[in-house]
Amino acid sequence: MQAATSLFLILHYLFLISSVIFIFVQTDLISTPSTILSSPIEYLTGVSAIRGDLLRKELNIFSFRDLLEHYPLRHIDRTKVDKINHLNEYADYAQVAGRLISKQIVGEKRGRRLVAQLKDDTGIMELVWFQGIQWVEKILHIDKDYLVFGKLSFFLSKPQMAHPDIEPYTAQNATGKSFLEPVYPSTEKLKSRGLNGKAIGKLTQELFNKISENDLPENLPESVLQQYKLMNSYDAFRQIHLPVSLNHYEQAVRRLKFEEFFFAQLSIQLIKLNRLKTVKGIKFEKLGELFNSFYNNYLPFALTNAQKNVLKEIRRDTGSGKQMNRLLQGDVGSGKTMVALLSILMAADNGYQSVLMAPTEILAQQHYNTITAQLEQLPVNLKLLTGSTSAKERKTVLQGCEDGTIHILIGTHAIIEDKVVFKNLGFAVVDEQHKFGVAQRARLWKKSSVPPHILVMTATPIPRTLALTVYGDLDCSIIDELPPGRQPVTTIHRNESARPQIMDFIKEQLSLGRQAYIIYPLIEESSKLDYENLMKGYDEVKSFFPEPKFWISMVHGKQTAEQKETNMQRFFKADTQILVGTTVIEVGVNVPNASVMVIESAEKFGLSQLHQLRGRVGRGADKSYCILLTGNKLSNDARERMKIMVGTNDGFKIAEKDLELRGPGEMEGTRQSGTLDFKLASIVDDKAMLEVARTTVEQILEKDPELQSPENLPVNNHLLHQKAKTRWSKVG
Repeated sequence: MQAATSLFLILHYLFLISSVIFIFVQTDLISTPSTILSSPIEYLTGVSAIRGDLLRKELNIFSFRDLLEHYPLRHIDRTKVDKINHLNEYADYAQVAGRLISKQIVGEKRGRRLVAQLKDDTGIMELVWFQGIQWVEKILHIDKDYLVFGKLSFFLSKPQMAHPDIEPYTAQNATGKSFLEPVYPSTEKLKSRGLNGKAIGKLTQELFNKISENDLPENLPESVLQQYKLMNSYDAFRQIHLPVSLNHYEQAVRRLKFEEFFFAQLSIQLIKLNRLKTVKGIKFEKLGELFNSFYNNYLPFALTNAQKNVLKEIRRDTGSGKQMNRLLQGDVGSGKTMVALLSILMAADNGYQSVLMAPTEILAQQHYNTITAQLEQLPVNLKLLTGSTSAKERKTVLQGCEDGTIHILIGTHAIIEDKVVFKNLGFAVVDEQHKFGVAQRARLWKKSSVPPHILVMTATPIPRTLALTVYGDLDCSIIDELPPGRQPVTTIHRNESARPQIMDFIKEQLSLGRQAYIIYPLIEESSKLDYENLMKGYDEVKSFFPEPKFWISMVHGKQTAEQKETNMQRFFKADTQILVGTTVIEVGVNVPNASVMVIESAEKFGLSQLHQLRGRVGRGADKSYCILLTGNKLSNDARERMKIMVGTNDGFKIAEKDLELRGPGEMEGTRQSGTLDFKLASIVDDKAMLEVARTTVEQILEKDPELQSPENLPVNNHLLHQKAKTRWSKVG
């Protein structure tokens, strides 16, 4: 799931980029004047062809503009001198002045290094060089005073610096006004060519000697600058690199962060506007007999207010004549499928067919069984299509889709095969949307001459800031209430020593007629990781729950589809009381009688996955429990995750915490490239600014959707500049 989700985010974002470029290619504003900032980086004094090639490969610095946007990591006040005995492990960098009292080359071959000692009036610190030893040793002189700056570390509680910047300490650099020197990120390959952070700083200084305010025209409306008291563009760039004070630096960062959010939101909103303007949609003009009969007579439970609100949004969209593209988020068990079913009945009342596409056969079969039972009193023809559908049944299904006699088709990705042709497809539901790629979902559009309305559903809550950034071109709906009668799951954290008591508790639950899940993170024995694996765990569970008093099913990813289905069905039918498995049961298993979920080695799972697994219990009327079983030694991060899981059942709160702990790039376990590629802004730390930027963009586009007014000309020009400098090799 994690890799599939990450791939979806990457493809989705690349689609956004290409779409917004396409929009502006269609405008008349094509020609963009070249500026000095588009000059190749080799044109800058101090950058040779070799250095230029390295800057491109190592830091993606192709032009003057790219160097301008290569921001410093931090600034150091180089006039501030620390005392050696005042240094502590909380400081990253330090600057010390003192007398060199010794130097010595020690070690042999690869372990060879230059070690020197610097003494001030409070203590002694060690300076170490592993490279350039002969050259450094020649320029250092015993009993001379030096000013030393570098990254601080401690060895045996004593401070030391490796490869520090070092220069003679004179009256000139001992006094003077405060000076904030930028510290730039670099790489080992660049350093080998003399381009360390300090050298990159000199290149940036050279760049500012070449450019003026005219080379950095304003790209935000004047009203926005005044409303939020933002620096102009040129001042912001200059002050983030070469600030005259800390306050100027902070204001520059604030301005540039806002700009990143502003143009990200603008791109997304323009795509959405373009879709609404150009993509024609099917119009559902009425709520008819099928919808009303089911709603009034067969609804299995009263809808929550959240469900009703989402239905109103879908009704409004499908009746507007515009194609709907809506993301429906809802926690586990919140009733998303019921909303989807009622929407499907809207389509049927208006003479249109619908599909519901699920990522697995198990989930598709479950949807089919549930919806068939719910609609058995209504004149609706419902069919199932998966990879396991027989050739005879497949022929019947294909014929029914083509002639329109099948009203609802439920299935897996088999639905989007070319052979599946619909007479008049009007509504498509994609369950667990992260399991499908963009291309797979896009094939649903081609099943009708007019694209069907699309409802994509996810039970993995997405933090609002992430949704605004990645899914901002979709309309988002949220079901944030659980249906009446659903009890919150009691979550408990225990370590390995409590295993016997946990097994006794499971026996108590089984004696009441309940069932239990026991989930493991691994399938095969690993000599490197001290965790229970599935096969060993299965044998251990059998020793606690011997046959024939207890029966156990096992499900994992290496089984065939038939084996998984057989073992799942045994558990569904309560022929077995315990299901031992891996995370293949994370989505789509609905056994209301299951009241216990034990997650082995819970520290190996992310928060969202733990929450998804917990959602497999608590689906009936009985009190349910989730037991997080971990090793005795936990990292601080793992301990925090266990604390969060025990403390709340709210999936949206958990998703927000997950975002805070891991950051957006690792939300699905994999660092994504390009999806949230902000240089300065953070959707975790700058949530309030993101909301402000989004609101500002919406207000601008509401008044001027084409960005043609004189005030918005800077915005339009900037978008054109971005189009002109896009390098498709980098996008790819």
